[in-house]
Formats: sequence, C-alpha cells, structure tokens
Amino acid sequence: MSSLYTRFIAQLVFPLQEWLKKHDTVRRRRALEHSQWLPLEQLTALQSSTLKRFITQAYQQVPYYRELMQHLKLTPADIKSSADLAKLPFLTKDIIRQQFDRLKAADAGPLKRFNTGGSSGAPLIFLLGNERVSHDVAAKWRATRWWGVDIGDKEIVAWGSPIELGAQDRARVMRDLLFRSQLIPAFDLTEQKQLAFLQRIIDNKPKMLFGYPSVYHLLAQTAQKHGIDLTQLGIKVVFVTSERLYPYQRELIEQVFAAPVANGYGGRDAGFIAHQCPAGGMHLSFEDIVVEIIDPATGTVLPDGQAGEIVVTHLATSEFPFIRYRTGDIASRSTTPCRCGRSLPLLESIEGRSTDFVIAADGTMMHGLALIYILRDISGISAFKIVQESLNLTRVQLVWPAGELPADIAAQICAGIKARLGAAVEVEIEQLDEIAAEKSGKYRYVVSKVSA
Repeated sequence: MSSLYTRFIAQLVFPLQEWLKKHDTVRRRRALEHSQWLPLEQLTALQSSTLKRFITQAYQQVPYYRELMQHLKLTPADIKSSADLAKLPFLTKDIIRQQFDRLKAADAGPLKRFNTGGSSGAPLIFLLGNERVSHDVAAKWRATRWWGVDIGDKEIVAWGSPIELGAQDRARVMRDLLFRSQLIPAFDLTEQKQLAFLQRIIDNKPKMLFGYPSVYHLLAQTAQKHGIDLTQLGIKVVFVTSERLYPYQRELIEQVFAAPVANGYGGRDAGFIAHQCPAGGMHLSFEDIVVEIIDPATGTVLPDGQAGEIVVTHLATSEFPFIRYRTGDIASRSTTPCRCGRSLPLLESIEGRSTDFVIAADGTMMHGLALIYILRDISGISAFKIVQESLNLTRVQLVWPAGELPADIAAQICAGIKARLGAAVEVEIEQLDEIAAEKSGKYRYVVSKVSA
C-alpha cells in the first residue's frame, strides 16, 4: 500500500503540476488503466476510432500528409483500421529532415524541439507537443503502477541524456526533491563513482531503480566485486529502458538487487512502445501506438509471430505526426495473450537495432549475442565493445585491468570470432583503459557497419 506521502504527491501535487503545464496526463492514465482490461475486440475498435480521427487531423492540418494523400488519391475515409495504413508510405529519418517544416500541423500549439541520442547515426531533430508528452508520461505511469510503484515513491534514475542532465536548474532540483526522485549521471562511471552510486542506493532505499540496463549491470558487477549486499533494501523493481536488455544482464541485476527487472521498450522519437508486466509480457501501448512488423527488405507487413522491423504510428502526435515511422528495431508480435489478463497485445523477441546484428563473410546474418558471449565468458575482461568494420575486419575493444592482455586470451578471442564470422576475417584487438559510452550516455556492445 502506498504511503500517505506518496498518495499526497500522486493524487494532488503531480496532478497540479501537470495541469499547470497544460498536460492531460492524469485523465489519460486513468483511461489507460480502464482500457487495458477491455476485451481485445473493444480495444481494437477503440484504436481504430482514434486512428481515423488522427488521420483526418493529419490530412486537414499537415501540409506533407495532405499533399501525399492527394497524390496517392487517398482521403481519410480510406484509412479505417491499422491494416489500411499499408496504403501509406513509410516515414523515415531522412524524410523528417527533408520535410521538417511541412510536417508541422497548421493548428499546432507550442512545440518543443527534441532529438534522439544518435547512438546509431546522426541525431534526429523533431517536435513534440503537450498531447504527445501527456500520453507518454501516462503510459510510463501506468506501467510503473503495475509493479506497485507510484509517483512520489522513492526512485533513483541513472540517465545519460544531455537534455535531462542539462535541465538541472533550481526548479528541477526542487521538484525532484519533492517527488523523491534522484537523477544520477550515467556518464564516466569510474569505480569510485560506482561505489558512491551504490552507497546512495543503500542510503535512500528506493522503491524503484530506473535507467539503462548496462549501468545497473555494471553496478551489480561492482557490488559483487566489493561484497556489497543490496538484497535487503526492499527495491520493488529495476525498470530498464533505452538499451537492449540481454538475458545475462537481467540475471545478474535480479540476483544482486533482489528485485525483478522490468523491461521498457521505446525511444524518444517513437514513444513508449511496450512495457513489461509482472507476469512477463511486453505489453504494447496499444491505445496510442499502432505497431506493424514488416519485412525490412520488401516493406511487406508480416503476420504475428514473424520477426521483422518495427514500424510505429503514434496516435498522439497530431501536431507533428509520426505515421508508419521505421524504427530500425527488430521484433515480433506474439500470437498468444498474457496470463496477467490484460488484453493489450504483446511484443516479443525484441532484438534491438539492425546494427546489433553482424554478418558473416558468407552472408549469414546473426545476432550480436553470438559475439558477445565469446568475450562475456572470459574471466578478467571488465568491459568490451565489438565493431564490425567490414566483412573482412572486426575490431574488438576491451578493458583488461590486470595489465597486458595475455596472448592465449587474445588467441581465444580471435578464434571465437573467426569461428562465427569466417576463418579469413581479420580480428584486431585494442586494449583500452575504459570503453566510452555513446554521446547519449548509452553503451552499445556490438556495432556493425555492414548490417547498417
């Protein structure tokens, strides 16, 4: 049961803040908590109704989509359901850059410029309004409440985005203090800073940890190394997002923090696409987001159960529409419902960006995990990054704190990579003092310049 202070924040202070910001977050979260239990047929009808209104707004107010649909001889009446979206072409980052001004709705209210972290290429600049922000916050709020965590409960956030970290003015600091939320930079995590981070977790006993899985996996390793016990803190959930969550990361985080790991999938551009419930299902934000799974090569929409690229239509982006936006991420939609009873469809086999895949010299595509496990299972390597420069060259960056990398370990790494990518592939090993994060603060363990 929530504390009196948490109820005060969640039921009075936060709603007041959102009202002052002209956000519709509170009403939206209540609607989402009702709709998640509707029969799937009703939920689908609700989504279709929202989609029709959204497409009509785009046609009437957004120059790019009005001219595009007229060129295709389409009217809003031609888009009645998610299946009809295939009549429209995809939206890509290049199109957004080229058509930026014409993607803004004529009746848009105040919009803020946002950008992606650029961990997989040049950052994308786009616009968000109060409608989109309200819906995203509501979706996250619903998901954390699945785990018994509400706004006002103690949380520690490990984040690395320059946007968030640059907003630490006095008002933000006071707000976080009031909401009992601590933001800790995920940049430059030296061992000393990790130990200080762990001490803050121990001192504050947060109900939720939120942030990058790579950061909490690193903290779990450091806690193990120093014999720091984190199992008695009462943490209800470690909510991770913004990076690919690997099984070995989940296993260690859950073991060290004695708390379940909840995965959240989405992006600043595409929105909060799916969140994991306590029963294990990755529920789509179905009321707000239409997710199509396509064949990356042909663009054909694939049936449930088949893996392909995730394409998103965010129904709360009427002021700067994201319609059939290609994310570059790979996943499939489940063919079975979740045992939790929510009718929200499930996303599964989320396998990260296409650049998280590598291609062998013979053309075989495989997930980056095939290379990750080679290094992860070698005792003594504290950090690593694998960069596939070409079909003929793969570079391995690693940290070996014990000194110079032994020749037999180097040979083991080379042999393992050659066994997977091809005997003729050149493997270069670069020993570093640390592996730098991307500009966004995220860590990418595998980068393929071939699959990109």
